[in-house]
Amino acid sequence: MSNVLPGNVRQIGYVVTDLDHAISGWLQMGVGPWFVIRDLAQRVTYRGVACEVRLSLALSNSGELQIELIQQLDDTPSIFTEFIAATGGGFHQLAHWAADFDAAMANLAEAGWPQVWSGGEADGVRFAYFEPPAGAAIVEIMELTEASSGMAGYVRQAAAGWDGSDPVRELGS
Repeated sequence: MSNVLPGNVRQIGYVVTDLDHAISGWLQMGVGPWFVIRDLAQRVTYRGVACEVRLSLALSNSGELQIELIQQLDDTPSIFTEFIAATGGGFHQLAHWAADFDAAMANLAEAGWPQVWSGGEADGVRFAYFEPPAGAAIVEIMELTEASSGMAGYVRQAAAGWDGSDPVRELGS
């Protein structure tokens, strides 16, 4: 069977209950700087139902691998509240970045992977979460656009030359 996923794992994601505490732990392991977006309203589809959630996110890199921390700020039913209820939080997803998002979606639909979360159409970078047969709770496919590629490169470059200063960098939401 051929791989239905577009390329290598580019990001690992953790769902956390306290973003600042999680960042602090990663900083103690030498991972940084962290780029933080707080109180982001995100319109998505969760298990076939449209909803809106409020999230805070943080991104950093360790080498080529991007790390994402996600804290949901409200109690709207979501892929994140579902995971927190089941596990208390932690490692949640493996993400692949797709230059041809539509082809990636078709491959995963053909493979029969359940799509449980999707959005980004209004923001210009589409994403979808799938329940895989093994390896992680979720596999994310994110559309690789000029904007998403630029942000990934910016975070990776900052981490590569990071001297420990300015460990948390707030971005506007």
